[in-house]
Amino acid sequence: MINRIIMIIMALGAVAGGIDRILGNRFGYGKKFEEGFQYLGPTALSMVGIICLAPLVSGTLGRLIIPVYRFLGVDPAMFGSLLAIDMGGYQLSMELAENPLIGRYAGIVAASVFGCTIVFTIPVGMGLIEEGDRPVFAKGIMLGLAAMPAALITGGAVCGLGIGEILHQNLPVLVLALLLGIGLFRIPDGMVKGFEVFAVLIRTVITAGLVLAAVTYLTGFVVIPGMAPIEEAMAVVSSIGVVLLGSLPVTEFLQRRLKRPCTALGARMGLDSISVLGLLVSIVSPIPALVMMKDMNTFGKLVNVAYMVSSASMLAAHLGFTVSTEPDMLPALLVSKLAGCAAAIALGFITSKTKKRL
Repeated sequence: MINRIIMIIMALGAVAGGIDRILGNRFGYGKKFEEGFQYLGPTALSMVGIICLAPLVSGTLGRLIIPVYRFLGVDPAMFGSLLAIDMGGYQLSMELAENPLIGRYAGIVAASVFGCTIVFTIPVGMGLIEEGDRPVFAKGIMLGLAAMPAALITGGAVCGLGIGEILHQNLPVLVLALLLGIGLFRIPDGMVKGFEVFAVLIRTVITAGLVLAAVTYLTGFVVIPGMAPIEEAMAVVSSIGVVLLGSLPVTEFLQRRLKRPCTALGARMGLDSISVLGLLVSIVSPIPALVMMKDMNTFGKLVNVAYMVSSASMLAAHLGFTVSTEPDMLPALLVSKLAGCAAAIALGFITSKTKKRL
C-alpha cells in the first residue's frame, strides 16, 4: 500500500513536471523533469559495468568471502554492502546471498548507507571540499557512521529481522566502520590517499565491465563468459530515469515548502541558511551540499556531512533503483535513511552542546 502511494506521488510529479515543461518551464518543475533523463548518462556510467560484472565478481570473491563469513555466522550477502546500492552493491549481495531476505537487506538498506559512504561520499567529498574543511569532514563522517546503527536497525526491523540478527549480520560492517572512523581521525591524509586509490580502482573496474559488455553487444563475441547482458543493466538504469522524472519535481516541491520552516528550525539549532539548504539538497545528491560546504558555519559543515551518510540520494537515485529492482523494499529504504538522518543531526547537536559546556 505504501509503495503504491509513493508511486502515485511520483506519477503526479512526472505529470506536473511534464506540463510545466510544455508551458515553457514557468515554475521550475519542468527543468527538474528534464534532469530526470539527464541523470541517465552519469547513472549508466557508474552502474552498467559493475552490474554486468556482478556474476563474475561474486563467483571470484565468493570463494574467498563465503568461508570467512560463514565462520562468523554472517550471510555472505553482507559483503555486498561495501559497495553502493547503485554501484553493484545490490547485485553482489543477491549473488552471494544464502538467505534472499538478507541479500535484499544488505543490497538495499546497508549498501545505500555504508556502501554509498565508502565508494561515493568519502572519495567524492574529499575531492570537492577545500583542504581546510577536511578535518571537519572527517569528524562529520565519523558522526554519521556512529549514527549508522539507527539506520541499519530500523531498516532491518521494517524488513522483519530481529535486532539481535541485525547486529550480528552487520558485525563486519560495524567493525569496518569503526576502523574507518579511527583512520579518518588519526591519519586523515593517509585515508584521503587511500580513498583516492580506491575510487580509481572502482572506476577502472566499472569502465572495464562496460567496455566488455559493449563489445559483446556490438559484435556478439563473448569476451568473458558469465557476464550479465548489457541490456539487463540498461533496463535498470532506464527504470531509474523514469522514477526520477517524477521524484525530482516532487523533491523540488518539498524543498520549496520546507525551506522556510527548516530555516527557522535550523536557526534555533545554530545552522545558517546555507547549511539548511545543504540538508535539503543532499536528499537528491550530496554533491551540491559538498560544494556549498565552504560557505557554511562550522556546525553546519559537521551536521551536513554526518547527515549525508544516510541522506545521500534518498529521493533520487536510491529511490529510483529500489523501485526498479525491489519495490517492496522501498519502505525499509526510506525509513532506514530517515532514522539515520535524525540520529546524525541529534549526535551533531549533542556534540556541539557538549563542546560549548566544556
